Amino acid sequence: MNPPLTHEEVALSAERVVAAYAAMDQDAYFGFFDPQATFIFHGTPERLTSREDYQEQWRIWVSEGWRVISCHSSDPFIQIHGTTAVFSHSVTTVIEEQGQRATTAERETIVFTRAGSGGIVAVHEHLSLNSF
Repeated sequence: MNPPLTHEEVALSAERVVAAYAAMDQDAYFGFFDPQATFIFHGTPERLTSREDYQEQWRIWVSEGWRVISCHSSDPFIQIHGTTAVFSHSVTTVIEEQGQRATTAERETIVFTRAGSGGIVAVHEHLSLNSF
């Protein structure tokens, strides 16, 4: 039986996810997600039902001239539920699309779980615009 997650493990995993995203390090970034992870993004009309679906969407965005310039996480909150944890935070991201820069203020939730190997993987991500 796997031990419960700790706040420190979840915080470190979330920090690494954000850093890989900010660096557009696709191998590292997608490596944090379980192959069956699901994703809900405000800019994508449908739910992405696997890591592969998200990787395909990522490739489309990049082919259209999208890239991440920076990404900053703040106001983290971690809820531990045994071998599962819910991580939520505010995130400010600067992106570039076809040469135009834009900044978005969003709220994000990532659900982490301890994998069979004892490592931590993300199984769900939900990103919404912060309209406040």
